[in-house]
Amino acid sequence: MAVIDRLRELIVPLVDASELDLYDIEHNGGVVRVLVDHTDGLDLDAITKLSRAVSRALDEHDPVPGRYTLEVSSPGLERPLRTADHFRGAVGAMVKIKTWPDYDGPRRLSGVILECDDHSIRLDTDDDETTTLELEAISSARTVFEWGPTPKPGSDNRSAGKSEREAKTS
Repeated sequence: MAVIDRLRELIVPLVDASELDLYDIEHNGGVVRVLVDHTDGLDLDAITKLSRAVSRALDEHDPVPGRYTLEVSSPGLERPLRTADHFRGAVGAMVKIKTWPDYDGPRRLSGVILECDDHSIRLDTDDDETTTLELEAISSARTVFEWGPTPKPGSDNRSAGKSEREAKTS
């Protein structure tokens, strides 16, 4: 059984028991990264409890050969996108994408994800073109948080913090 499969087998029940949502598990070199989320947001207490539970389970079952560092955190505002579910969850969001070197097309793209299925995404690129990109052509992708101006006190500026493109579609 692959290390990542064994990690998933040990970690998923712990995340479920903590009533959090598993976003991703990564094993990259000397780091095991567990990214969790919750619809009402996360607090440090929930992350700490889960981190201790995962650490105990990994110590007990020793699924990772050699030394490693455990990181348990939120995926953050600029979330990595690796699976079709991640891309589906980012429909409507601004993203930056890097394609594999052998991809016959641009190496770097950015824009808003218009739609996603199990195999591809449709992207409204920064140069106002629509392109379809196969998920297997993507080497890395992440959402991009766009800082906007702080609304003036007393103003009803609901589009503050949104990109121009989002404000137009609101």
